[in-house]
Amino acid sequence: MKKLIGLLSLSLLSACTLHDQNVNADAEDNKITQQIEKDSFAWLEDVEGENAMTWVNNQNRLSENELTQSAFFEPIKNELLDIYNSKEKIRYVRILGDKVYNFWRDEDHPRGLYREALLVDYVANKPKWETVLDIGKLNQEENENWVYKGMSCLFPDYEKCLVNLSRGGADAKVTREFHMPTRTFVQDGFYLPEAKSQVSWKDENTLYVGTDFGEGSMTDSGYPRLSKLWQRGTDLTDAAPVFEGKKESVSAGAYRYFSIHGNFDFAYESTSFYTNKWYIIDDDKQIEIVKPDDASLSGIYKNQVFITLKSDWDYQGKAFKQGSVISASKDSLLQQKPNYKVFVEPSDEKVVEDISFSKSYIWVNWMNDVNSEVERFTMDDDGNWSATKLPFDGKGSLSLIGMQESSDAFFVNYSSFLQPSTLYYMDGAELNKTELQKLPDWFDADKFKVEQHFATSKDGTKVPYFLVMAKDAKLDGKNPTLLYGYGGFEISLQPYYSATVGKVWLERGGVYALANIRGGGEYGPRWHQAALKQNRNKSYEDFEAIAQDLIAKKVTSPRHLGAQGGSNGGLLMGNMITRSPELFNAIVCQVPLLDMKRYNKLLAGASWMAEYGNPDINAEWEFIKTFSPYHNLDADKSYPKVFFTTSTRDDRVHPGHARKMVAKMLSMNKNVLYYENIEGGHAGAADNVQRAHLSAMAYTYLFEQLK
Repeated sequence: MKKLIGLLSLSLLSACTLHDQNVNADAEDNKITQQIEKDSFAWLEDVEGENAMTWVNNQNRLSENELTQSAFFEPIKNELLDIYNSKEKIRYVRILGDKVYNFWRDEDHPRGLYREALLVDYVANKPKWETVLDIGKLNQEENENWVYKGMSCLFPDYEKCLVNLSRGGADAKVTREFHMPTRTFVQDGFYLPEAKSQVSWKDENTLYVGTDFGEGSMTDSGYPRLSKLWQRGTDLTDAAPVFEGKKESVSAGAYRYFSIHGNFDFAYESTSFYTNKWYIIDDDKQIEIVKPDDASLSGIYKNQVFITLKSDWDYQGKAFKQGSVISASKDSLLQQKPNYKVFVEPSDEKVVEDISFSKSYIWVNWMNDVNSEVERFTMDDDGNWSATKLPFDGKGSLSLIGMQESSDAFFVNYSSFLQPSTLYYMDGAELNKTELQKLPDWFDADKFKVEQHFATSKDGTKVPYFLVMAKDAKLDGKNPTLLYGYGGFEISLQPYYSATVGKVWLERGGVYALANIRGGGEYGPRWHQAALKQNRNKSYEDFEAIAQDLIAKKVTSPRHLGAQGGSNGGLLMGNMITRSPELFNAIVCQVPLLDMKRYNKLLAGASWMAEYGNPDINAEWEFIKTFSPYHNLDADKSYPKVFFTTSTRDDRVHPGHARKMVAKMLSMNKNVLYYENIEGGHAGAADNVQRAHLSAMAYTYLFEQLK
């Protein structure tokens, strides 16, 4: 354990006190060491092993028997199915030329349809959809369990496509060539077997391919490290090497960026989750782009390459600020003497969330105290930029959809906690917006209010959170309250409309709180970097501060406060269990990381060491073990009844994390529920029926614990 020993002259008494502290700390260290050396539950890491699956099925049966018998379950499940199967959904699309494409699921097509319509009809709100690919029908024909994982079509006519299909929803996928005009898979076309492949078109007869080429071709994180050029009609084994990354890197590859201004070929190596090297492929040369290792490429506009900085950078006498977007010409990059200039830079409250490019403009999506606003940037004849704000109220989340370099028209999606997602068609030149679609009002928003508060964390940092509650709610400490958090990988949680939260939770008297803790990206790179590795505790202190603030304001009390999070948010939940069980009476821990000693050995875990640290390095394990829930369980502590969920087919976060945590808690006679969906990947479910069943169990558990 971390020992904070001051450099002071100690009296005999204080020296004895320090000795006792060290003995206690060493005893705790030895306890954790013994747990690691003898992991009694390691057999549960055998994902589909007979003994492990027998245990899983038994736990599933126990949890289902308890939760599905509750009076809450069936009404909630039916409401969720109505929402998930509703045909009143926004038909989000991608634009390819004069057509739009949409992946659609409903009650009749639980595995989904990939569909096509004309752009002009879609904008007129009269799309005539034609089915391109029916995943359910394909499963019947091929006796498979395919889940659709995306389609990539070749610019500029988009007739030749690569379809990605996953068995059961895993990250690993099969890639098959598809001919759009005939709606058929190409016989003897490009085909890649199941792997975590990275594939892109170079031209109609050539692919950049990164896949599992055999021993040594994948990184320690399980992603491709080799990229090759594969010619049509040749064997994959004959593909010519293009680029190679290191085995210890996260991934490496190459691809072509298609543009009306000319095509760019790039190679990249993700040396860690947050560091990378980029190269421009120029004929047979690979010319490294001069930039900080933690900076990322944001896009290309009229021969200018735009880069987002994650840290301050002093270059050629210029001081560039963390979070700024800078640009340089392709020619200067090829000469490795980039003429970088600032495009935009952030303030303390306002940071760049995203940047997009159209024919005549650049669009910057800002986060201003976590809410969204978008500005259009126009360049004059002298190369100076001016900004115009899009006409939205700035009290929710905005995203730009269907942006093309060949047009200045696109779509904007807007939502807030109380306004359903609404899709607008935007004339980028005139900034006129036309409402195309709006989700139904699944709950009466007029009964509720939204507030933004700032809790004070342990180190004095002000941490924002949103609160959604009934206008007439009493501040008596008795409101069932659900606090949701993530806090990692620079992912931001912004205001959004959730039909399920509104219909199922708010209308039954619940209060919903959304935490914007450090580790996320709500205030840019600095907010994320403040909670990396040895500072991970900052995320947990922030979440605890928000919980304490809700209790102090008498919104709720520990008896009525629950928490929920998944993946990295599942690690957050694991730490709430072990650090602050007295604050919560319910915790939903979904597809979580929990065994932080072995996380880098399991599936994609090695790719996250830039976030958490390397547990195989003793100095780093010293701080990692402080936030490893699996090792910090204490048989003598009281814990709330926790509900863990995961998926057998999750090939990103290993289901062994949740399995072992539950088994260990059960061995300590702790009250715990567990449910593992047998398919569904990291999302936890493969279709709407599975989603409704799993979500209904989670909400039922929350109401039983908190009402």
